Amino acid sequence: MQLEALEKRMKLSDQALDRIVDVIVRGDLKPGERVQEAVLARQLGISRGPLREAIRQLEGRHLLVRTPHIGVRIANPSRAEILDFFMIREALEGVACRLAAERMSVEEIDVLESVLSEHGKQEDVKTGGGYYQSPGDRDFHFKLIKGSRSQRLSDMLLGDLYHFLRIFRYRSSVKSGRAQAAHMEHLAVLSAIRARDSHGAETA
Repeated sequence: MQLEALEKRMKLSDQALDRIVDVIVRGDLKPGERVQEAVLARQLGISRGPLREAIRQLEGRHLLVRTPHIGVRIANPSRAEILDFFMIREALEGVACRLAAERMSVEEIDVLESVLSEHGKQEDVKTGGGYYQSPGDRDFHFKLIKGSRSQRLSDMLLGDLYHFLRIFRYRSSVKSGRAQAAHMEHLAVLSAIRARDSHGAETA
């Protein structure tokens, strides 16, 4: 019975974490904004226990920052820190694309194409309002990295960096013309992968 209660609490915590990340990614919680547990729990419809566990996990992922006598705030990295993260991402995801072109099965490539097709139908993408990708299997980047068949790349890009980068990917997508441009860039990567052009995939 105790094990069942623990598993239920962990599941609720995971759900709380996903929902908090989602509101951060979409910008409903702004960088530097204080997190008020009672208000957030009420907004998300979750209890304080799972919420606190999720907050602790997000502190470990550097999405939330706790300051003594002040409380928890949304991380507000400097421009230099963000650029540093994106340079790391550029290099590592390029390698992931190269490996994906060599290692993904035809079926996986078909699924990747269907994901991009869904993205292209999003009203925000078509109107340029933004390019939101759900985490996991509906995220083009996630599928690419998994398709690389490299556990080390997955550990680096889908661990602590993953949600941090999702936040800034989405924020950049709301700039004029960026949503459509990003979708076209994804299609170019897909085309190179389907052609088994590893160099072209990495370059794209």
